Amino acid sequence: MKIRVFALLSLIAGSFAFASCIDDDATDDVIFNEDLAEIQAYLDTTSIVNVKEYYDEGRGITVIWQELSGSKDTVSLGDTLKVNYVGRLLNNRAFDTSFEDIAKDEGIYNSQRDYDPLVFRVGIGQLIAGFEIGTLQMEVGDKATVFIPSYYAYGKQGTSGVVPIPANTPILFELELLDVIPGPQQ
Repeated sequence: MKIRVFALLSLIAGSFAFASCIDDDATDDVIFNEDLAEIQAYLDTTSIVNVKEYYDEGRGITVIWQELSGSKDTVSLGDTLKVNYVGRLLNNRAFDTSFEDIAKDEGIYNSQRDYDPLVFRVGIGQLIAGFEIGTLQMEVGDKATVFIPSYYAYGKQGTSGVVPIPANTPILFELELLDVIPGPQQ
């Protein structure tokens, strides 16, 4: 019996030693590729209006437009944007929104907050990178869905909240760009 316990403890200790030798970059690459596969599986099984598409190969961020405004009011770093949004997991569960009715329908309503469009300055890191990268592709009046690998979303830490976002979870945002206020160019 003692030999079996010793063998089991040795195996466990060896596993921890082996795991600590795994390259973090290799692990990040595996997670990134898994995220891309999850996003592609979502796109393969979900009907989404697609009038235009943008794919950032290096970051794995996909933007699919449902409506193009043709306004020519583009976004630059340093601009202040006004955006309506719905953040979702890839199972379509909403985790955040600027729409009160959607918050109520999805069971994430909080009477202590205002459900107004989000106003933020692009390029100073106020939001997750994937959200900002997505909005940089849009024009005022556009409606688009941005698919974001976890590295450019909430990463290895995830989030807590009414609908927690687990670590290493790709997400999507349904966005409507309402206004661009030109700011200092970066």
